[in-house]
Amino acid sequence: MSHYFENDQNLPSNLKKTTATLFDRDYIFYTDNGVFAKHGLDYGSKLLLESLPYKELKGPVLDVGCGYGVLGIVINKKTNLEVDMIDVNRRAIHLSKRNIKENNCSNINAFESNCYEKISKKYSTIITNPPIRAGKKIVYEILFNAKDYLIDEGVIYLVIRKDQGAKSLISDLKKYYDVGIVNKSKGFFIIRAKTC
Repeated sequence: MSHYFENDQNLPSNLKKTTATLFDRDYIFYTDNGVFAKHGLDYGSKLLLESLPYKELKGPVLDVGCGYGVLGIVINKKTNLEVDMIDVNRRAIHLSKRNIKENNCSNINAFESNCYEKISKKYSTIITNPPIRAGKKIVYEILFNAKDYLIDEGVIYLVIRKDQGAKSLISDLKKYYDVGIVNKSKGFFIIRAKTC
């Protein structure tokens, strides 16, 4: 079965224009089949964006598994920080580039990368709504290899649901990071993991 953490060239396109209002600003996002979340802004991503300590965020920022670009675009518009967005899914990157233009962003870049394969620099902040459907191995690769792409005292912010293993993930993250729960709502956990 096809899912969003791959490139399925046979999946028919069904481009949709969606809107989202965050922090009194209206955003337009084009979505499509084969990307997360094709119906528009999902609750987990919205909660993550609403929970971030924007005054503390430092760039550059890396959005891993960016989908059609919601997290990176909103952070860029709210902070003017430099943002890179990566995804293994070519359709997601194409949509991210379109959405960057649609929302008049600057100092932001989207490119295809399987996890950190094409990353060659370090970031102050990594943000992710990890691709749970891709499986635990991929999710853990994103979260635990992040430390190699963060500066000293760099921070990861992520969202995960309780029923997707939030509590065991927090326990595992504590082996490598200083971990805190930023917010919880409707079974979703917003987690901050800082390099020690």
